[in-house]
Amino acid sequence: MGRKARSLASTGLVCAGVFYGLSAAHAAPVTEMSSDGGPATAPVTKTKPRRADTQAPVVAEQIETIGRTKVDSAAYQAPTKAPLEAFQPTSVISQHFIENNIPPSGNYDTMVALAPSVMTIGSNGPGLAENKVSVRGFSDGQYNVLFDGIPFADGNNFTHHTTAYYTAHDLGGISVDRGPGDASTMGYATFGGTISVDGKTPTERRGVEAYGSMGAWNTYTYGGEFNSGRMKKLNNASFVFDAGGVQSDGYQTWSGQQRYNFYGKWIQPINDHTTLTFMGLYNNLTQYVPPGATLGEIAEFGPNYGLSDNKNSQNYYKYNVDTIQTDMSYIGLNSDIGGGWTIDNKIYTYAYYHHGHNENDVNGTTQARYLDSAPVSKGNVVACGGTYGASKMTYNSGPGCEYGQAMRQDYRAWGDTFSVNRDFGLAKLKLGFWLEHQTDTRQQGNINWATGQFTNQKQPLNRLMTLENLSAQPYVQLTFRPLPNLEISPGFKYALMVRQINAPVNQKTGTPLYYNQTYGAPMPSLNVHYMVNRNWSAYLQIARGFLAPDSAYFYTPNPSANKVSPENTMNYQIGTAWQSRQFTLSGDIYYINFSNFVTSANENIPGYGPMTVYYNQGGVNYYGIEGEASYHLGAGFTLFANGSLNQSKTQGTGAPIANAPDATASGGMIYEHGGLYASVIDKWIGARAGKISSTGQAQDGLDPFNQLDVSIGYTFNHDNVRRGPPIKLQLHVTNLADSKKVFSYAGTTAEGESMWNTQPGRGFFGSISVPIGF
Repeated sequence: MGRKARSLASTGLVCAGVFYGLSAAHAAPVTEMSSDGGPATAPVTKTKPRRADTQAPVVAEQIETIGRTKVDSAAYQAPTKAPLEAFQPTSVISQHFIENNIPPSGNYDTMVALAPSVMTIGSNGPGLAENKVSVRGFSDGQYNVLFDGIPFADGNNFTHHTTAYYTAHDLGGISVDRGPGDASTMGYATFGGTISVDGKTPTERRGVEAYGSMGAWNTYTYGGEFNSGRMKKLNNASFVFDAGGVQSDGYQTWSGQQRYNFYGKWIQPINDHTTLTFMGLYNNLTQYVPPGATLGEIAEFGPNYGLSDNKNSQNYYKYNVDTIQTDMSYIGLNSDIGGGWTIDNKIYTYAYYHHGHNENDVNGTTQARYLDSAPVSKGNVVACGGTYGASKMTYNSGPGCEYGQAMRQDYRAWGDTFSVNRDFGLAKLKLGFWLEHQTDTRQQGNINWATGQFTNQKQPLNRLMTLENLSAQPYVQLTFRPLPNLEISPGFKYALMVRQINAPVNQKTGTPLYYNQTYGAPMPSLNVHYMVNRNWSAYLQIARGFLAPDSAYFYTPNPSANKVSPENTMNYQIGTAWQSRQFTLSGDIYYINFSNFVTSANENIPGYGPMTVYYNQGGVNYYGIEGEASYHLGAGFTLFANGSLNQSKTQGTGAPIANAPDATASGGMIYEHGGLYASVIDKWIGARAGKISSTGQAQDGLDPFNQLDVSIGYTFNHDNVRRGPPIKLQLHVTNLADSKKVFSYAGTTAEGESMWNTQPGRGFFGSISVPIGF
């Protein structure tokens, strides 16, 4: 079965879910089938793994219960599919699909791009820059990202860094859950959905694998993986260790990236009832970060205009660089403690250390242009940092005067996820909590790159603060079975968050601030799931989502003046899913009432002048329809398609949400037979507003765009490893049509001119992997 987890003990009590360190909730046993469709010579009984956050399986290969070859089926080949156990709209992307279709430099954002209602594209190439993902119009910071069931995010605004923690080679399957989940769904931002990422688990057999790739824009990946196999002398313990790197010049000019990564997971059975899991990863990243380009710059320098090698310019690449080190680790305990009770606990920590440098007006217009000599205003030479001209431009780019910023953001979180479960037959009980404390230290100051000195020696830092967050979410989830195939699951969770700021120099104000605020909200949920038959399920969900206010609300002289309540949603969703050997089909309809929508306005604060003040303004209605399907034609061919119609309108004005597409669609064909794998896949994104004006009007509309990708791979000796190692060669072609449309709004220059990002052009990426068992 490759990397799919097998039973660790002959009793079958240690299930594949333990390999993921997740929930040990029990499901109906499935008999593993041989490749010819009949029972294996030594059948094993295994329990389908369940996610701690959704109770949906990581891999729901219903085809195994039908007794057909997995590879020759729609359920196995579908790029995205809804598990039959799902109780909310869910799309699972399997490890099989990821390994065969995602360029080796890609990250999780590259992998979820095909899911319905998802919009994401990297402006610098696959995985070669931080990228933001939109789900149903909800932006990054409004949904969760989990790794092995652990929520992680920047505590200030709950956003994520797609390049910061792990690489594609570290990952197993991924799911996109487009809903707030049930009571056991944990995280800062439950109401926008959850992207659940699973770390790779050890294989049953011992082996090593060397891998590497090269491709467009001088992109190289390299690395090696070691699997221990089951070590009988250590009670069938096993581990996997992977070390790799990525380096690239990037699609955009002078926007390169270098990163290396280490990942390991050790699974240690203690006895037939208890398993410990140890996971650790470390990532080191250096990347040069362009902010976008104006339409004039795109027309003059090309759609890939990013940074430059001109030391006398604000867009000099060495003046705009991030160096980031991250780590994450956990100890997981999964145990059957008797009497039908099981417990699942993870104690974890993760950290993000970011040292960044950037100019004030990268790719700006007049103010960002390098001046050969200091300007003269009213007969006097303007000093570095002084203003001149009718529009009061700042002299910050010239000989000896290259202004920029130096910043640091260092945070570490410590947390615990815990659940205790009991199946009483007609009902199931799940109790648990999520607890996390995060400390985030930030500092920033203006610097003159020409001298290497801060521009204000008396007060060099304009930001010196420590933000602390304490999050606690206790919950209870009950599941009743009034009929054999019907489950009704009411749940309740209370979300509590305490924010504290200790700032000798507060951001924006420059003055001290010591303040704390507590936010909380009850979060009820109701899920109904019905198995019509073994291939067909249906569900209904009503649930509340919650999001605590951003720490930016503290960046004022008096945060109590911000009349802000936590944002929340009420989600109503109904859907159905079907899986068989030949078909997978799912669809859903959703309506989301997003209340307490936060907006801002400038107000004159005595002693400070105009400053941003936040308040709640009405809400937003999200509604739409989503579907996905695959059809196995036979002879190795599988067709698939998915799509969505989405609306997000502000209550009262009817204005859409910025960067929220009105529709998405994907489609293509996959072929797999023998050692050959090939796919042709297209993703289309509908029209959307680039931004929303201060009066609530949509501006800078963006046209639809699409991206067509092709993947081809061949595995030698796939049917008989005795002839030699199963060497795998692959070719990935991204954006085959070489489309270079403007796809996203990227803010403005200092003078207010809009900046944009374009699609990266066509890219070719070839790769090789050489696994060797011993």
